[in-house]
Amino acid sequence: MITVPKYPSGNNLLKDKVVVVTAAAGTGIGSAAAKRCLEEGANVLISDRHERRLKETAQDLGVPGVPCDVTREEDVQRLVDAAVEHFGRLDVLVNNAGLGGTASILDMTDDEWSRVLDVTLTGTFRATRAALRRFAVQKTGGAIVNNASVLGWRAQGGQAHYAAAKAGVMALTRCAAVDAAPYDVRVNAVAPSLAMHANLAKVTSDELLAELSAREASGRAAQPWEVANVMVFLASEYASYLTGEVVSVSAQHA
Repeated sequence: MITVPKYPSGNNLLKDKVVVVTAAAGTGIGSAAAKRCLEEGANVLISDRHERRLKETAQDLGVPGVPCDVTREEDVQRLVDAAVEHFGRLDVLVNNAGLGGTASILDMTDDEWSRVLDVTLTGTFRATRAALRRFAVQKTGGAIVNNASVLGWRAQGGQAHYAAAKAGVMALTRCAAVDAAPYDVRVNAVAPSLAMHANLAKVTSDELLAELSAREASGRAAQPWEVANVMVFLASEYASYLTGEVVSVSAQHA
């Protein structure tokens, strides 16, 4: 019998920390991360490029929301500035923004390739750079948690652009951790396999979702909050000696 574990209660792992989460609108990992950070005592600011969904999610969570397209440097800088203006500082950045799609590499256009790389990899770079510059000025340490994917390690048809971008996020995480260490800033990433939410179900066939779920040793997809739990851990002092690491949030066996 496949069972989902009980939703966890908060333990103040991020008490009074200021956390910014990108691509946090809707029902996916970003909004789950924002909710879990709140439940762990953080002050949270969320962003997304979809303004209507951002407004709805911000209202649901009771947090400020700032529109941000991570492909635009001015948006990213405005997001970091907004956190400082709102809360006085920045402590944690959760880089959740990413873009997927399915296309054989034989048919994939330059625009399809570039768009996925710009949002998923370069967007993570832009936000990481902006946060690190802020941390360097503050001199109070900090943490960055990036959202990668098991596809950064594993092959799947039609996912060349997404897999390349996520592998790039992994490499960026490792290298940024070295650059960030002198400022007492840790940079880590999660690599989920399959996290089920409403938006994913809308754009993915039931057959593919069933196939991917069957590959998991647990026989099910993760709940978004199960990925968010690991993000919270990496942002917290429980992970004080971890930096440059990519933590697989997966039960895959094939």
